Amino acid sequence: MSVDFNNMTLEELRGALASELPADAAFDGWTSTALQATADRLGVDGDVAGLAFPDGALQMIDAWFASVDADMLAACPFEMLATMKIRERITTLVESRLSILAPNREALRRAQAILANPLNARVASRLGWRAADAMWRAAGDTATDYNHYTKRAILGSVYAATLLIFVNDDSEEWADTQAFLARRIDGIMRFEKAKAKWTGGGTDRHFSMARFLGRLRYPAA
Repeated sequence: MSVDFNNMTLEELRGALASELPADAAFDGWTSTALQATADRLGVDGDVAGLAFPDGALQMIDAWFASVDADMLAACPFEMLATMKIRERITTLVESRLSILAPNREALRRAQAILANPLNARVASRLGWRAADAMWRAAGDTATDYNHYTKRAILGSVYAATLLIFVNDDSEEWADTQAFLARRIDGIMRFEKAKAKWTGGGTDRHFSMARFLGRLRYPAA
């Protein structure tokens, strides 16, 4: 079934182009050249495609990651996740994202380089938070208190660290990435179990979110 791009709104066109852009960004970076190549491949007017992404690279990356969120939810319906324990749900959701990203690891590497620029820290943080929020919501989390924020901050850190391993993982079926992810999710589960003691009244132990996130990303040898 052919897609009529000419009758789409700019928002709809942005979404339609988002999942196709990485194939060209892998070669040309997240640039207008890549966008033009994608537009040509799909039969979209290049000027109109440019109007869909007036903010350039960051907007293209944002749209791609949003498409990954949508593809993850389609691949992991709650009916399937509901039969799993919470650890399995989170693992399945992260691994689903890796499978979706796998064909475009070079585009992901280029996106990471852009997001690592200190000038783009706010956008990088927002996109990481959005990914973590999508995963926790898919897993059935309904927390609205302190737990809502800690879960997303920790999973966002774990996911970002996992992606850094993933883009350079040449092991069979990304075994090194999966092992790294398993260790980090162990950390999440330990944190959830210990949270009540760390934050409860009467304790003289002070919990530091920054220190804990740092240990998840860079564990002691």
